[in-house]
Parts: sequence; structure tokens; C-alpha cells
Amino acid sequence: MNRLRPILYLLGSAAAIYLFGLLFTDILVYLVIALIITTILRPLTNYLQKVYFFGYQIPKFLTILIGFASLIGFIVLFIGLFIPLVSEQINILNKLDYDALYKSVSEPIRAVEAFLIESIPSIGEKGFIIDTLRTNILNFVQTLDFSLLINNFISFTGSFFIAILAVTFISFFMLYEKGLIRRTFISLIPNKYFEVSIGAIYKIESLLSNYLLGLLFQMVSIFTIASVGLSIFGVKYAVTIAVFAAVANLIPYAGPILGSLFGIIVGVTTGGLFEMNNELLFLLVKIVSVFAVVQITDNIVLQPLIFSKSVKAHPLEIFVIIFAGASLAGVVGMIAAIPAYTVIRVVFVELYKGYSQYKIFQN
Repeated sequence: MNRLRPILYLLGSAAAIYLFGLLFTDILVYLVIALIITTILRPLTNYLQKVYFFGYQIPKFLTILIGFASLIGFIVLFIGLFIPLVSEQINILNKLDYDALYKSVSEPIRAVEAFLIESIPSIGEKGFIIDTLRTNILNFVQTLDFSLLINNFISFTGSFFIAILAVTFISFFMLYEKGLIRRTFISLIPNKYFEVSIGAIYKIESLLSNYLLGLLFQMVSIFTIASVGLSIFGVKYAVTIAVFAAVANLIPYAGPILGSLFGIIVGVTTGGLFEMNNELLFLLVKIVSVFAVVQITDNIVLQPLIFSKSVKAHPLEIFVIIFAGASLAGVVGMIAAIPAYTVIRVVFVELYKGYSQYKIFQN
């Protein structure tokens, strides 16, 4: 029974965390986001606390406010990159000749229809594809309940501001009370398991730190390759496309596809190329070639460096874990799968080593 006690403690703790997550999902999400923000801002706040102005040290609460101001400024700059793009897209939509657009889109569809009817006469009559599409689009527009959309938007806005307040409050006290969660967790560890638990905590912090640094390096690399490549080819809003691609790449496997699709859509719409011609094909080739280089670099260099080296896991492990996270929690699960798996794996490995090597577990 004594040999099974550590495993029972671990399973009980995991079950308690899982039950807490089910009952208080919002609070758990707030804690995780606050922990990420704290991790991002802590180096800046630690540096500011060591700086003296006219012989006086900056108060801790002021360094935290400077950190939050820096984060808000970064977010504002990030959003500001997309404002000119959105403004231009609105102008394009206002000036767009929808009759000509409908004609250019419907012509290839009608050509496909004609080919199918000629090959399989029983498949339908002329216009069976285009008419079905038009009917479905009109039905979708007619069934939209705009009052429900407005109510959902108001509800989302209220929930969003509550989340912002909660995350800001939690993050502030995590930064102010440095190491509060860590000290609280360590104080709950029985002396019998203290050494093994400290070793596990140290390895978890080290691996997660390496993983976050790897992700940062990945984002900077993708941004650099995409922005330089698109700028060389003269694609408008190259920096904006590169920023979106770098952020979207946080989503494993699907992120690069989203980034390339966003680049194609922006390149086509801002270039005003709505008809299939050589100029459009050349533009598509340029954008796709840049993102092909991004994808090859990411798959061959960046991902092995980040996943295999930083979290010390086999690529097949990573593949299975990411899709398991996707099945449990969608896109959020895909992003959080690797850090969560790292924590769980380190805990079990350290517990097994401790059980095998330390006599205190076997008495």
C-alpha cells in the first residue's frame, strides 16, 4: 500500500484538477491566461526593479503598470497593422462591380456543369450547380436573425470585459507577489516527497521556458522569411501578412495553411485581380512560393528544434498529442496540448525515478 501511495496522490490530484476544470472552466482559463501574461511580463518587471532613477528604486507596483502599458501598446500596434488593410478592403467592396464578379465566378462553374452534363447526361440539367448555390446562399441570408446576432454580440462583449478585468487582476497579483503560486504549491508538498517534487518542478519550468523561447524564435523566423519574401515580390501589406502568418503558426498544422490563405486573399483583393489571367496566376505563384519556403523551413528546422529539443519528445508523440488536444478542445486544445503533455510527462517520469531510486518511497 505504501508503494502505491504516491501514485494514488498523483491520480487524486489529477482528478481534482480535472473536476475543478469542469466546474470552473472560466476561472481555470483566466488563471492560465494570467500565468502566460505573467511569464511574458516578468523579465521586464524584474529588470525595472533593478533600475534606479536619481538614487531611488522604482516601486514594484509602478514596474507592473509599466509592464501592462507595454503589453497594451504592443497589442495596439498589432491591431494598428490591420486597420489600413481593413479600410482598403471596405473601399474595395464598395467599388466592386458585383455583376462582373458574379459573371467571372459563374463562368468556370458553368464550364464544369457543361462537362459533367456531357459526360454524365443523367446528372442533371443546365444550371443545376449554379442555381443550387444561388438558392442556398439566398436561403442562408434570409434565415439570418440579426436581432439574435446583436444579442450574442452584446453578451460576448460583456463576457469579454469581465474576462479582461479578471485576467488583469490575477496577473497583477501574480507579478506583485512573485512566486506566489509556486510557494503555495511547494508548501503543500509533504516532506517525504519534497526532493522529488522540487526536481519535477524545476524540470517543468525549464522545459516550458525552452518551449516558449522556441515558439518566440519560430514566430520571429516565420515573420522574417514571409515579410522579406513578400516584399521582394512586391506584394502589398507584406508586413501585415507576415505578422498574421507568424501568429497563426501557433496553431499546429493548420496555422501555416491559414497564413498562406490569408496572404492569397489579401494579395488578390488588394491587387484588384478578380479575373483568372496570367497576372493573377503569377501573383499566386509568388505568394505560394514564399509560404512554401516558410513551410519547409518550419518543418525541417524550426519544429524539430522546438518540439524535439525543447520538450524532448518524439515527433510521433507530438503528432498524436496535438490531435488528441484538438479532439478535446479544438484550436485551444491544439495550442495547449504540448505544454500540458510536457507537465504530465515530467511529473510521471520524475515520480517513477523517485520511486525507483529513493528508499524513502519503498519503506
